[in-house]
Amino acid sequence: MCQLLAMNSNTPTDIVFSFLGFRRRGGLTDKHSDGFGIAFFENKGLRIFQDNNACANSPVADLIAAYPIRSENIIAHIRKATQGDISLQNTQPFMRELWGRYFLFAHNGNLLNFHGNGVENNHEDYGNFYQTVGDTDSEKAFCFILENLRRKYKTAPDNDTLFREIANLAKELRNYGLFNFVMSNGEWLFVHCHSLLHYIIREYPFGKAHLSDDDLEIDFSQLTSKKDKVAVIATLPLTDDEKWTQLAIGEILVFSKGKVVFRDSPNNLHYPSKEEGLNMAKQSLISWEKFAQ
Repeated sequence: MCQLLAMNSNTPTDIVFSFLGFRRRGGLTDKHSDGFGIAFFENKGLRIFQDNNACANSPVADLIAAYPIRSENIIAHIRKATQGDISLQNTQPFMRELWGRYFLFAHNGNLLNFHGNGVENNHEDYGNFYQTVGDTDSEKAFCFILENLRRKYKTAPDNDTLFREIANLAKELRNYGLFNFVMSNGEWLFVHCHSLLHYIIREYPFGKAHLSDDDLEIDFSQLTSKKDKVAVIATLPLTDDEKWTQLAIGEILVFSKGKVVFRDSPNNLHYPSKEEGLNMAKQSLISWEKFAQ
């Protein structure tokens, strides 16, 4: 199972502390050694760093750990390859433009028999504007989401409409298999859970935190102001002395300025254990291997 990490805040913030623990899951504390990527929004611009080598010992990851880039929206991904070979073009997060803004997307899961060439509003034969560069189900899903949005809206819709559209597309894609994802347009951070995803919102009064994957502690009160609010999202909690909130299966949230602004939850909430979530990923892989034979 791939690992997701994202951050949304109300002021430009660096993610070095979280990334130091997160990167160890790419070959040290976990077996996700098929590449990684991390991207930072800076106003409407983006900085993207990717490597198709293991994150734990990547020189690119060393650069990120030593370079405290500050951003209000950050997405990172550690890959455990299922569909697609281990190559730079299959490394996430993926980036595309829509309505004059960049969108970032990272996926954890496995979609079976999904070709990504269908759209809801196909009464006109536009042809697909969004094409994949690599050969992963993740990139196909991202292009599918943006293609649907582009065909339906010539300009960006209002926030509530955009949330509902993405929530509906996420529900459709869940039919093809495991589909956890994070996506951002530089203002919002969309978070969709299909097995394991957790988040924490750090705000005043800030305290100390200790990484789960490394013996490293930080005192956020020494680095923040009373106005700061930072949401961190991860597949599994990154610290062992803070209270993380787990998302339910089928739940989708939107973060803005470090807080939840939209939420869509199923009627029957189910929060899988770590073991159950990992088993879901294992079963998804087994299904893919049978399908690919």
